[in-house]
Amino acid sequence: MTTMTDTSNAARFREFKMPDVGEGLTEAEILKWFVKPGDTVTDGQVVCEVETAKAAVELPIPFDGVVHELRFPEGTTVDVGQVIIAVDVAPGSGDDAPVAAEPAPEPVVAPSEPEEPKGRTPVLVGYGVAESSTKRRARKGTEAAPAAASAAIQGEMNGHGTGHTAVAEARPLAKPPVRKLAKDLGIDLATVTPTGDGGVITREDVHAAATPAPAPAPVRTEAPVAAPIAAPAAPASVTARETRIPVKGVRKAIAQAMVGSAFTAPHVTEFVTVDVTRTMKLVAELKEDKDMAGVRVNPLLIIAKALLVAIKRNPEVNAAWDEANQEIVQKHYVNLGIAAATPRGLIVPNIKDAHEQTLPQLAASLGELVSTAREGKTSPAAMAGGTVTITNVGVFGVDTGTPILNPGESAILAVGAIKLQPWVHKGKVKPRQVTTLALSFDHRLVDGELGSKVLADVAAILEQPKRLITWA
Repeated sequence: MTTMTDTSNAARFREFKMPDVGEGLTEAEILKWFVKPGDTVTDGQVVCEVETAKAAVELPIPFDGVVHELRFPEGTTVDVGQVIIAVDVAPGSGDDAPVAAEPAPEPVVAPSEPEEPKGRTPVLVGYGVAESSTKRRARKGTEAAPAAASAAIQGEMNGHGTGHTAVAEARPLAKPPVRKLAKDLGIDLATVTPTGDGGVITREDVHAAATPAPAPAPVRTEAPVAAPIAAPAAPASVTARETRIPVKGVRKAIAQAMVGSAFTAPHVTEFVTVDVTRTMKLVAELKEDKDMAGVRVNPLLIIAKALLVAIKRNPEVNAAWDEANQEIVQKHYVNLGIAAATPRGLIVPNIKDAHEQTLPQLAASLGELVSTAREGKTSPAAMAGGTVTITNVGVFGVDTGTPILNPGESAILAVGAIKLQPWVHKGKVKPRQVTTLALSFDHRLVDGELGSKVLADVAAILEQPKRLITWA
């Protein structure tokens, strides 16, 4: 009898483990739970948002049921393979849920994975959609309010609902970056008045909710009297001489990658100052070109194309060092990385097979890459497999720098600010648009001659953009 009960409970309660949402990542931090015990969930519904060393990712649950237990609170860093949520897939049957789910912690240390449903294959997160046409159970409350429930279900499937809008108050609608901003500012989204379309909370709404904070100034003057009580509210940073920030997520990954790169690959950096006046004129002309309508045209576009042409002329620079096999891996494709500063930290998404793209296609890819990064929606896959990178420090008014290689890549080009400077042009000193380029490369792969040729080619193209045609 006991064996039958245990078997029944094991089949009734299913556990969802933290998946590897990137490439070989070992842990992730739970940023936000979108469900709580007692909520109904459906196959494919987003139940939480986690932050890995590369990006913030929403995790969908791969089966239907009622949430029985959340194993970790928000803000906890969880190892890949640990159970994060238990779901009752047959609610109302057999013994009470708490008794059945009691042995659940054991699978955390067990080496075996839960059996995957037939007809599914592992994807980036969770599991794929089942091939069978099994009918899903109706959600509670859908008959009472068909129209509202239909809208709620659609929201849940898009990751904007908790799956229990019919029995509890709906979760405030906001994009993951906005939720992260609210969390950083200590703002409860439930108290924020949304102004976005469809009742979506925007960044401006969160900032607006945070601005009234100075109002209770008189209370602060009395804080020293009630210091023991006010301390947990987090105003400690007002008087503290130091602030300690836990190193985790993207910042932890950046630190590990930069230290590993700096002390593994022997870096060499070369510089060149170049007159880019003709490139700036070309940018202005392309902005008026009907073939470039709908895409953003800027100097970075021409610089990216110039680097791709330089790599084509010097293909040996596009390589990687395989330490394990003691081999140099020559890449016959270019996945062009673009360093982007985001609220989560520095990320380097890349444009796959950038060498095959036309100028309009490259412009569209750059625009999409930048907008996705700003919205905090860059996926781990978009940051994997880069071969060379461009970092545009000029946007901060900086002349140049000595960039550190992105791990696994052979070269990185830093672009400085483009400024009007006196320059000798056709024997006369004239004001010209000038910038400084810096190319860092792995000296195990790239010797001084090869690195110099690549940098000189990029500079020559930017000085005479017509070489994009003659050299390509």
